[in-house]
Amino acid sequence: MDLQTIKSNLSDVLTEYFDKVAFPENGIFVVGCSTSEISGDWKGTNSRLDVGKAVVSTLEEFLIPRNINMAIQGCEHINRALLLERRVAERHNLEIVSVVPAMHAGGGTQVAAYERMDDPVEVEHITAFGGIDIGGTEIGMHVKYVQIPVRMTNRKVGAANVVCLSSRPKLIGGERAKYDFTEANKEDYVLGGSH
Repeated sequence: MDLQTIKSNLSDVLTEYFDKVAFPENGIFVVGCSTSEISGDWKGTNSRLDVGKAVVSTLEEFLIPRNINMAIQGCEHINRALLLERRVAERHNLEIVSVVPAMHAGGGTQVAAYERMDDPVEVEHITAFGGIDIGGTEIGMHVKYVQIPVRMTNRKVGAANVVCLSSRPKLIGGERAKYDFTEANKEDYVLGGSH
């Protein structure tokens, strides 16, 4: 798979995503990425550092100007721990764990990101606002409730399928609950009929 095609595919996906999603500044964008799947192979069978570097550099082009923090999810062999900058982990009060990525325990994208970050650390759990899953890496466990799939027209990076997620606050309450504040919210009335 040509690296320029991978970067172009990912740029198309990210352009569409950020056109559709108002991502909060300083939020965390979780990235699950199988470099094997991008290359047309089954997850974990052909991890590629060159593909990981192409993915990370493209992500940085979109996330850094928007002041969005990147968290790269590792593979099952490190319990899908996430690599991010120490300052981000500390700002969000995330528990740091002792592991570093390797090509077959974390994956090519984590290794690429580790080399580019200033002070990378791994954490087990985050509650990101949203993110991208390239190749069926199952990022949902790291995106806060309520998760919203983002309908994309660009659905491939290389040979890998792409799913994007956003989130919204939970709608809570019962039949009396309101979700927009209007003049009607200030109307007073007697509940339960006559006494």
